[in-house]
Amino acid sequence: MSNIYAVTGNEAVANALRQINPDVCAAYPITPQTDLMQRFASFVSDGLVDTEMILVESEHSAMSACVGASAAGGRAVTATSGPGLALMWEILFVASGMRLPILMPVVNRSLSAPLNIHGDHSDAMGARDSGWVQLWSENAQEAYDNTVQALLIAEHMDIRLPIMVCLDGFIISHSIERVEYLDDDIVKNFVGTYKPQNPLLDIQHPKSIGPLILPDLYTEYKRTQHEAMSKVKNIVLKTADDFAKISGRKYSLFETYRLDDAEIGIVILNSAAGTTKDVIDIYREKGIKVGLLKPRLFRPFPYEEIRETLQHLKALCVLDRCDSFGAFGPLYTEIASSLYLSENKPIMINKIYGLGGRDYMPEHAKIVIEELIEIANTGKVKLFKDYLGVRE
Repeated sequence: MSNIYAVTGNEAVANALRQINPDVCAAYPITPQTDLMQRFASFVSDGLVDTEMILVESEHSAMSACVGASAAGGRAVTATSGPGLALMWEILFVASGMRLPILMPVVNRSLSAPLNIHGDHSDAMGARDSGWVQLWSENAQEAYDNTVQALLIAEHMDIRLPIMVCLDGFIISHSIERVEYLDDDIVKNFVGTYKPQNPLLDIQHPKSIGPLILPDLYTEYKRTQHEAMSKVKNIVLKTADDFAKISGRKYSLFETYRLDDAEIGIVILNSAAGTTKDVIDIYREKGIKVGLLKPRLFRPFPYEEIRETLQHLKALCVLDRCDSFGAFGPLYTEIASSLYLSENKPIMINKIYGLGGRDYMPEHAKIVIEELIEIANTGKVKLFKDYLGVRE
């Protein structure tokens, strides 16, 4: 059984956390995440979950509390946005280095300065190498579904790594959409009971976690994190298969749209993918063979699978909703790396768009497609990196 509601992305994710019923939640408010944790706190107050709610003085403390709770043997969650994620920076590496499967929805927000509370991907992209698994969400439904699936990935005994579920600030977090919830019992059975590994509170088996490691062992320890990450893709696919059985909704490492026979293509994350699909349909009616790839799993990055999917294109534009100053955008860099070994690969360009919540409009997708048509026909590129929607 499932139930259909009109809810915001924040409400959908909060409801997924309610159904998961974690042991501990450490919360600190920051726009546009505040509403998510506020809603979950109301579930705690109303006795709808068994969660111990810890209200802390900063996001650094929120992640520190989750590290302590997870190391003690509990299922721990939190959520954050933008500068909050940046303030957690030190503890993100502690959580992954200690192999603690903490779940954290990230409501993507820009970073200062200047101060901007609206959505772009600067926060999570800045944390992309912190050792956390990253799932990205196009809409409220996918944010809900990713949150339900996330713990099975993080808590798998071959993985044991923290995981963040990313959704665009305001565009997804505060917009009301149609979301289909699963029944509480179905989610409870799907997620299952948490199985702690080497919990600190097991006083019959004393242990030390997070001790000093000198150069003679540090590299080997980090290699184990890499090996765990290398197994994530298969667990993501297995979890998606299991989720499809209970929901009828199928997920993979990424989504493709009209890409199989395409000659030109666009790669774009999260909410802007929906707008781009609509414009692709318009150009398909004109006979233009254009398609789209929307990544879902960004860390670890599925290089081989993406190379096989994109290498037949003549021209490709990767759109980044954050900037890497003095370099190409982070998503472009990963896509370019995936295609590097291909003998026949598309000509690639990078567009920066939507910074600080600037709207991504259908005309922006049209500009990209028209430029790709010209590149495919002439083989010439004017600018390899450029900005969409910049005011003169």
